Amino acid sequence: MEKTTSNNETLPLTTRQELSDCKEGEDCKENGLLVRNPKSALRLVEDGNKVHPGQGNKEEAEQISNGFSVVQSPVPCNGVGDGEDVQCAAPAATTTTTTTTSTTCGAEAQQQLMELDERETWSKKMDFLLSVIGYAVDLGNVWRFPYICYQNGGGAFLIPYTIMAVFGGIPLFYMELALGQYHRNGCISVWRKICPIFKGIGFAICIIAFYIASYYNTIMAWALYYLISSFTAELPWTTCQNAWNTGNCTSYFGTENVTWTPHSISPAEEFYTRQVLQVHRSKGLDDLGGISWQLTLCLLLIFTIVYFSIWKGVKTSGKVVWVTATFPYVILFILLIRGATLPGAWRGVIFYLKPDWQKLLATEVWVDAAAQIFFSLGPGFGVLLAFASYNKFHNNCYQDALVTSTVNCMTSFVSGFVIFTVLGYMAEMRNEDVSEVAKDTGPSLLFITYAEAIANMPASTFFAIIFFLMLITLGLDSTFAGLEGVITAVLDEFPHVWGKRREWFVLGLIITCFLGSLSTLTYGGAYVVKLFEEYATGPAVLTVVFLESIAVAWFYGITRFCSDVKEMLGFTPGWYWRICWVAISPIFLLFIICSFISSPPDLRLFQYSYPYWTTIVGYCIGTSSFICIPVYMVYRLSTTAGTFKERVLKSITPETATEIPFGDIRMNAV
Repeated sequence: MEKTTSNNETLPLTTRQELSDCKEGEDCKENGLLVRNPKSALRLVEDGNKVHPGQGNKEEAEQISNGFSVVQSPVPCNGVGDGEDVQCAAPAATTTTTTTTSTTCGAEAQQQLMELDERETWSKKMDFLLSVIGYAVDLGNVWRFPYICYQNGGGAFLIPYTIMAVFGGIPLFYMELALGQYHRNGCISVWRKICPIFKGIGFAICIIAFYIASYYNTIMAWALYYLISSFTAELPWTTCQNAWNTGNCTSYFGTENVTWTPHSISPAEEFYTRQVLQVHRSKGLDDLGGISWQLTLCLLLIFTIVYFSIWKGVKTSGKVVWVTATFPYVILFILLIRGATLPGAWRGVIFYLKPDWQKLLATEVWVDAAAQIFFSLGPGFGVLLAFASYNKFHNNCYQDALVTSTVNCMTSFVSGFVIFTVLGYMAEMRNEDVSEVAKDTGPSLLFITYAEAIANMPASTFFAIIFFLMLITLGLDSTFAGLEGVITAVLDEFPHVWGKRREWFVLGLIITCFLGSLSTLTYGGAYVVKLFEEYATGPAVLTVVFLESIAVAWFYGITRFCSDVKEMLGFTPGWYWRICWVAISPIFLLFIICSFISSPPDLRLFQYSYPYWTTIVGYCIGTSSFICIPVYMVYRLSTTAGTFKERVLKSITPETATEIPFGDIRMNAV
């Protein structure tokens, strides 16, 4: 194939004889030429002449994809196409025929042409890295990893954690970045280019993302309530002289000869349960009570911030994460220094890292390590696909995967020191063992235990403000990412409906998530949050990403996938990555799924034990997202023409060509 150095050049895809053979009523097969103009836009032309888009064609050129799109595989030309003329063959002297709806026919052709719209890219490479880091590093890194670590053998836990990261989490992380960057589609449309029968995975991911948005942002609303309450000379969870306190409230900091009884409750716990959550006004999940107007306003403010951060796309959110992704590290560093200088901090560090080698013989430790690394890195939520789809084609996503996953794991490890130095201080002040102080799990570790320790430090107001501000920023960039995964998926799948209406779609999505969060804003909302956290997302996401890894490695083919990676990066993934994708990572996921099913969590929050029927409800919520996968498989097979064998073969064969680079021009892979 001949190539010149001209800035505006044409590449013949077919010979002139082949062009003349395309007649009305027949299929036009690659009927045209590729043209590269200064904007890297591609046009279809019907001769070998150089084409310079004039002023009148400027708008059309800008609407064509950013050098990635060419007309897809053969499109039928019947002479009529949705009310517009379709030009199938033309004399040699005919001038340019642009890639508008006049070049294709039917609904499928229209869908393909809508994909030629300009696709955003990250303004800077660092915008992408910070967005991925911000997504992966969330509230769970601050409280869940330290708790899981000390519960499962302290320093010994780092061994199974590292093994699970190397052979399970990081390979899956790398796989999703590569898929998104190569195919440049969200979690729904990408399956047309991989294995169409698994398209239900994309719809399941969107439903899971809605569930997460319905409870995760409520935790940020709690943090916002704390932040607003911190702007006082004396923090309100320091004393027992408040309207919400009971007779069991016992403040032992700064007071001598205080007797701590089994019925004693700290002022921090009463502030959290009786003032912020008001759980005493709810009897349980069967009687949630009314809606807290204070938390409703806090959540409304959170969603408002989220909307104006993502409504314009990654170019906007990519700038916001420079604050939301970096600020937590500044605060963690300040809190780490402060915690290390507290009396008794060494007790917490020893308790955190003291190895218990016997724990490594327990299966639960390995299950916890696998679950922690998976949910920490976050493959399977559609976010990595979405973020990577806005990368440049030759971006080194392999390096990105190693850097961001390493930063995420190190953040979790350092957060343990931040938490346990303070817990050691509390144990010193209470004259108790660290295990007694650290018995709280989940958000309670942040909102009760850590908040109580901060309240009794010098300059407590300052440390309370920066701590809860850190929690909010940690949650915000994870929310940006989760919703961007849904937005990208829907806009890529329905570009003709939402392609030019992103702001309205994002507004509708935010309103829907806010309405879905109302049950978590009730007096029993904390019980709902716990139920959603354990059942609505965990098992469903594990199953989704398990099927995703099987579809890519076994149906799309590991050889083809590695070839795709080589086209982007210039090198083929080694045997280590291949073995992980084909066998180790799926086994890693199946191991977690089976462990969860065999021993579902026994839920308990505060003094409330979840009744059995809530477990059934939880599984139903989780199944409501996963059910999309088999339902779509049945739909796909029933609507595909041919014998059953032909239907299956068509359903597991990519139906849409993927654009690949040819210098500065991109052509369809056949």
